Amino acid sequence: MEAEVGAYFDTAPEGELVSKTAVEKGHGRIETRLYTASKEVEWIKADKSYPGQPRFENIETLVRVLNRTEYADRCTFDTRLYISSAPLDIERLAAGARGHWGVESMHWLLDMEFKDDLSRYRAGYGAKNMAIVRRFALGLVRANKTAGSVKTRRKSASWNTNFLLEILQMK
Repeated sequence: MEAEVGAYFDTAPEGELVSKTAVEKGHGRIETRLYTASKEVEWIKADKSYPGQPRFENIETLVRVLNRTEYADRCTFDTRLYISSAPLDIERLAAGARGHWGVESMHWLLDMEFKDDLSRYRAGYGAKNMAIVRRFALGLVRANKTAGSVKTRRKSASWNTNFLLEILQMK
């Protein structure tokens, strides 16, 4: 399916596509993203040719993001494809695609700092409660602007009661 969607964007008539370009500078790089979306999805909603092939009945838009990242010494290119149930609004779709990486970043941090994926809590309220506690703790550590990584600040709080009280905003 990924290949079909990619091929669609390569061959789609200009009239079916809506585009937006965004440029961001920071963290030692320049990122240029070209968001392209289409509401022509009937071909993907149609009955599929073999049993068990997924059917997507609520698809409203297809989105492609071409990302070019320029560093001082190199340049990288990345293509991401999305299917969405949201109506065609290129600004909203671009914000959603960009915001998705913020969520992935938080999950990565939770896994690296709290070993979230290794948690033995799997079902019930225990898993939900611990997820809330981890996100709350991560938020407190990130809110403290002391120099150092999240890992360093977390360890420092475990070693130094005064720093722990500072992170808890009690001092």
